[in-house]
Amino acid sequence: MREPELLPGDIKAYLEAENDYYQQAMAGTESLQQELVAEMRARIQERDEAIPDRHGPYLYSYRYNDGSEHPVYFRIPADDTNNNEQVLLDVNIEAEQHDYFDHDLVEHSPDHKMLAWSRDTSGAEYFQVHLRDLETGKDSHYVIEDVETLAWANGTTLFYARVDENHRANRIFRHTVGSDPADDVLVFEEHDTRFSCGVDTSISGDYVFITTGMNDQDEVWYVPAAKPDETPTLIEQRTDRLEYSVDHQGDYFIILTNADNADDFKVVKTPIANPARQHWQDLIVYQSGRMIHAIEVFKDWLIWLESENALPRICFMDKHGDTKAIAFNEEAYSLGLDTGLEYNADNFRFEYSSPTTPAQTYQYDMHTGVRTLLKEQQIPSGHKPSDYVTRRISASAHDGEVVPVTLLHHRDTPIDGSAPCLLYGYGSYGASIPAYFSSNRLSLVDRGFVYAIAHVRGGQEKGRAWYESAKFGNKTNTFHDFIACAETLIEQRYTASRKIVIHGGSAGGLLVGAVLNMRPEILGGAIADVPFVDVLNTILDDSLPLTPGEWSQWGNPIESKKAFDDIRAYSPYDNLASTDYPPVLVTAGVSDPRVTYWEPAKWVARLRSVKTDNNVLLLKTNMTSGHFGKTGRFAGLEDSARSTAFALNVVE
Repeated sequence: MREPELLPGDIKAYLEAENDYYQQAMAGTESLQQELVAEMRARIQERDEAIPDRHGPYLYSYRYNDGSEHPVYFRIPADDTNNNEQVLLDVNIEAEQHDYFDHDLVEHSPDHKMLAWSRDTSGAEYFQVHLRDLETGKDSHYVIEDVETLAWANGTTLFYARVDENHRANRIFRHTVGSDPADDVLVFEEHDTRFSCGVDTSISGDYVFITTGMNDQDEVWYVPAAKPDETPTLIEQRTDRLEYSVDHQGDYFIILTNADNADDFKVVKTPIANPARQHWQDLIVYQSGRMIHAIEVFKDWLIWLESENALPRICFMDKHGDTKAIAFNEEAYSLGLDTGLEYNADNFRFEYSSPTTPAQTYQYDMHTGVRTLLKEQQIPSGHKPSDYVTRRISASAHDGEVVPVTLLHHRDTPIDGSAPCLLYGYGSYGASIPAYFSSNRLSLVDRGFVYAIAHVRGGQEKGRAWYESAKFGNKTNTFHDFIACAETLIEQRYTASRKIVIHGGSAGGLLVGAVLNMRPEILGGAIADVPFVDVLNTILDDSLPLTPGEWSQWGNPIESKKAFDDIRAYSPYDNLASTDYPPVLVTAGVSDPRVTYWEPAKWVARLRSVKTDNNVLLLKTNMTSGHFGKTGRFAGLEDSARSTAFALNVVE
């Protein structure tokens, strides 16, 4: 994974032969793909600058220059009316000599003198941290290898999580700027291979938090930022199915948790002097069906993002406990919090978009309730929201559950069963799919497609139970929900049988693979990006980076025959059949640490050997990247254009 060029010769030749076949099969769409790339690029504002964040004496921001793939990070003195900017990091310069370049962490120190930034040049997500002196603009003579997360305690001390040889973040180190990383102090080590570690700093800057956890269990330790050499203090020891995350406000820690059967989460406070669970006091009480996803803590305010029935909402509370919510009107939309860097702030920013409405960034004053539009996403080639329709419909699943579906189509698209449809889904790990704006989707929608998002079980769109009801032996609920969404789209004449192209990536690729096996006859095509399709073999291999932590999702087939049988019953690779399948496009990345390249490769090989049709089956492997494909805001358009061209081609 670190060095994709060391791929064994025979495997490399095999994957390149598949790539050659892909090129031949898709040759007829080359001009279409070029047209799509140009079309998608024309919707991107070439020069685009983020809204600055004030932190102490500076305004920090980043921008994309005309034609640039990567951002430029800079700052301006907050009281400088001449806007004399200082460039902190030009990612374009750093990326010049690399086929693949991804930057992750860009964090300035609390005293504004240093910048920690990280890069990955293989796609394997082994990030290398550089420390830059912001007075000289020079990086230190050393780097810190294999860093997953980092947190500044003060101007000279930072904490970081490092991944091991199995790509598991299991150790937390303390580093002093200027010292040899070989001398860094190990302050925490996780010995349970199911758990992964991380670090962050409270927005107040007063505490560094060390977290260790897996999908349904957490443990948090803290270190005072003013005393970084202190031994970490435990807040609450890990307990089966206890999840919690921590922030700081005054004399209290503020905690988002599912404690006391608060399945959809609640918020509590606890005194820093006695933070253990017996001292937790409810701030936001548990309400079934209202999922609290995230909290942000200011000196005098608490802000949180919640959802109910697959619709998000932003709420906030003042120091007296008075609570308010912000209202929105569309049938389906997405929200994101952007709270900035200032602990003493009385306002925050949020981003609103919907499938028809490009992103709008507002500043909200919590004292007055006034929202101010700061920025709108620009579509240089033009976009009229009134040309499009967003709908939220429901599908009835096999067991009577009601599954939300978000739709986007052009207002001129006939709803008479003649339109093709792209149906997207994920449905794992509690990840909810927001109804957000994507300019790339318009290339399909403008050509007559209905775009649909199936909010299937396995996500948390309808609360924690929506997620829990698609784990272990109930995983097939995800697949049945997706099929029900497809059938509903057909019944309501948004599309027709064999006009639906399904799409999913990673664990969403598992969804695609399972549905291909269960109901291939209703599909016109399938796109599976870096798909998790060899589920049983992967979950049986505890040497793989993610496997031990996955057992809380799928079961442990090493120790449980039931888990083995459950997974075996739906694993896409193990359930391929001698039947007709629709056209399928599959992608992979040779340095992918999340879904190893051989999963999609062997799935395609076996599918090709058993299927009874003559429909195209394509495997496109990126030989220089990992799970997330090409980097850069324009280079990635080639991946989107490929999928779009495939969908258009198979249902024309």
